Amino acid sequence: MALYWIIFIVFMVLSLIVSQTLNARIQKYSKIRISSGLTGREIAEKMLHDHGIYDVQVVSTPGSLTDHYNPETKTVNLSQDIYAGNSIASAAVAAHECGHAVQHATAYRWLTMRSKMVPMVQIGSKWSQWILLAGMIILGFSAFLGRWILFVGIALFALTTLFSIITLPVEYNASARAVAWLDQTGMTNGQENEQAKDALKWAARTYLIAALSSLATLLYYISIMNRR
Repeated sequence: MALYWIIFIVFMVLSLIVSQTLNARIQKYSKIRISSGLTGREIAEKMLHDHGIYDVQVVSTPGSLTDHYNPETKTVNLSQDIYAGNSIASAAVAAHECGHAVQHATAYRWLTMRSKMVPMVQIGSKWSQWILLAGMIILGFSAFLGRWILFVGIALFALTTLFSIITLPVEYNASARAVAWLDQTGMTNGQENEQAKDALKWAARTYLIAALSSLATLLYYISIMNRR
């Protein structure tokens, strides 16, 4: 149990560092106006049209850093500051979310795989912790039954870990598409492009920390089952 808390604390600290750095970068680049002067909405619409995508809407959504692409409704949802802003942060985030729309339109295999996993992952994330807890409790009374319950819980938790890992190429690819398009179209100049890349780099690291944390926790649960 001590090992679990060490893992939890280490990744909690790393997550906090990355999250604070990301927020600082977004705030910094939100104050720098891009040379093209386009807003996040205009950037998003142009990127979609440049890729021949006309059935995806760009809409404003409440909150901060709530930006996302919804493949079911085919909408690029931009937080209010990103939607209306004409900063480097607005351009980077808007282009990144459109990167997901391009992935969807081109049937990018990692995005397709992740989408197919969603129903199973929802079950895993809802029940895995409860089943794992039950397994560890029952281990004290019945090693055989406890191990089998742990196995079921680990299998469900493994789905969420796999989902986190598959999310990494999806996010990194969307950022790569965004940076390349911003540069090629002149939406951002040389220095602005590097700053946009920096903002997206820290955003991607939040997913990396989440995946590593999930993997470390999975290995911890497997070690408990093997010890028993």
